Amino acid sequence: MQHAAPVDTAVTVADDPQARALLQQAFENTARWQPDFRGFSADLTVNTNGQLVSGTVVVKGPREVTVHLPDDTIQKWAQEQIGMIAVHRAPRKFEESDGKHRLTMEAGDEHPLGRRLDIHGDGMQSFYRIRDNRITQINRKMPHVAFTINVEESSTTPDQKQLTTKYTVYYFAPKDGTLRNVESFTDTHVRVGASDLPATRRIISYENGAVLVRTLTFSNHTLLA
Repeated sequence: MQHAAPVDTAVTVADDPQARALLQQAFENTARWQPDFRGFSADLTVNTNGQLVSGTVVVKGPREVTVHLPDDTIQKWAQEQIGMIAVHRAPRKFEESDGKHRLTMEAGDEHPLGRRLDIHGDGMQSFYRIRDNRITQINRKMPHVAFTINVEESSTTPDQKQLTTKYTVYYFAPKDGTLRNVESFTDTHVRVGASDLPATRRIISYENGAVLVRTLTFSNHTLLA
């Protein structure tokens, strides 16, 4: 059964030009693949608590990720994870993403993660925190889950853009705020040509009463022509 996404009630709020400028600067400071990026292929190894499977991956875009692994369950999980990487790294314009919504921000910036900036009308009651021209926290609420992402570490690319290397996701029940799960992500990257491609991703989570550690390791990258 499908549920409609929650609708923000304050969609008529006036847009704040200062909030827009702050978020756009942080957006443009974030590392993404180039507009003419055609994708890459690589060998892939997935390690699940010490159990390894190996195969290949081809990434052409956020919705064009093909993973071949001998285990169907792990293959599906890896494809979802790599698809998420591609969504975050894919080229896009500010006006086509957060910039198409009304933006406001709170007055103070005393919070350790920076000033709160609210996105009105996206249907997910989203708000970010921004410090030093970087998005440091992302909050969203949907019918089945709410989550907070805290960006903990990043690196600077040769293009002087910020590339996230460590973040933690907290998942909550949307109705009462009960904590459901926590996932810790640690990424490394490799420079191939003018592109920063995934080299490793480690995810630590809690599932079925136990801590689960998975890694994805990419090797032998080839840019697609």
